[in-house]
Amino acid sequence: MTQVKENNTVKVNYTGKLADGQIFDSSEGKEPLEITLGQGQLIPGFEKGLIDMKLNEKKTITIAKDEAYGDVNTTLIQEVDKEQLPQDMAPEVGMGLVSKSPDGQEINLLVVEVKDKTIVVDGNHPLAGKDLVFDLEVLEIK
Repeated sequence: MTQVKENNTVKVNYTGKLADGQIFDSSEGKEPLEITLGQGQLIPGFEKGLIDMKLNEKKTITIAKDEAYGDVNTTLIQEVDKEQLPQDMAPEVGMGLVSKSPDGQEINLLVVEVKDKTIVVDGNHPLAGKDLVFDLEVLEIK
């Protein structure tokens, strides 16, 4: 029977949840995820969970934050003067912003607090610091 091995290309249905059961992502109602393992395109725990699964097998895996998006990096939480924002922008908590680093790399930021003269932004992945649970189903192994 065919099993998922390193460097296989697989099609997978998945549902990603937090420990409290809140769903943050799913392939339900969309095309399955098609991915080649070993390319660094998935979080490490997701890839490890797929290894040795059989065709049409379903299972639930729990991925510790260290195998997902890591701990929250407090250096990525910064206070920024509102003067640095476009004049027509009215920042609100939960608003997404994009900043460019000096080398031109785009950084996604989330507004987490709005003060009188400043805002506090967080550059961490929204799932940083969280353990994740995935329901997986292998649909195809190439």
